[in-house]
Amino acid sequence: MGIKIGITGGIGSGKSYVAKVFQALGVPFYNADKEAKDLMNTSAKIRSALTETFGAEVYAQDGMLDRAYLSELVFKDQQKLERLNAIVHPAVIKHGQDWAAKQTFPYSLKEAALLFESGSYTSLDYTLLVTAPEPVRIARVINRDAVNEQQVRDRINKQMPEDDKVALADFVIVNDGQEPLLPQVLRLHTFFLNASEDSL
Repeated sequence: MGIKIGITGGIGSGKSYVAKVFQALGVPFYNADKEAKDLMNTSAKIRSALTETFGAEVYAQDGMLDRAYLSELVFKDQQKLERLNAIVHPAVIKHGQDWAAKQTFPYSLKEAALLFESGSYTSLDYTLLVTAPEPVRIARVINRDAVNEQQVRDRINKQMPEDDKVALADFVIVNDGQEPLLPQVLRLHTFFLNASEDSL
C-alpha cells in the first residue's frame, strides 16, 4: 500500500477534472461520492439503516434508492442531513480504506466533496485542495448544471468556507483557467512519488 492522498474542492472548483489528470498519470483513483451512491444501493447495512431512519419510501419499487425523495427530505432539515451522513460517511471511509490497502502504486488518490467535513481526511497522508475564484466557479456550474446564479450561491453557502479548507489542506492547486494546471499537478506527482519512497 502506498501513501494516501485526499483531493477535494468546492462546487465548480474543477476537482474532478484535476483528479482525471492524476489518473492519466496512472494514479489509482477512488471517487468517494460515486462509491457512496453505489453503497447506498448495494450495502445491506446501509439500506437497513436508511429505511429505519427515513422510511421504506427512500427505496423505489425497483429497489434502487429514490435520490430525489431523500434529497428533498434532508435538504431543508439539518438534523436529517446529519443522520444521513452518520449512516453513510463511516461506511464510505471504511470502504475507501479497504480499497487503498489493495493498491500497489506508490500513492493513491481519493476524491471526496466532504473530505474535511466528514473527517475522512484524518486517515490520509496528505490533502490537496483545488480552488478557483468564486465568479469562475459560479460560471462553471451555471454552464454545467443549467441553474441560475442564486441556486449556485445557495449551494456554495451550504459548503465549508474556502478559507477553512485552505487552512486544513496540505497543498492547494489553483484551477482558475489562468495559471497552468499541468505543471502544478506534475510538481505534486513528483513530490508524492518521492514521499512514498521516503515512507518505505
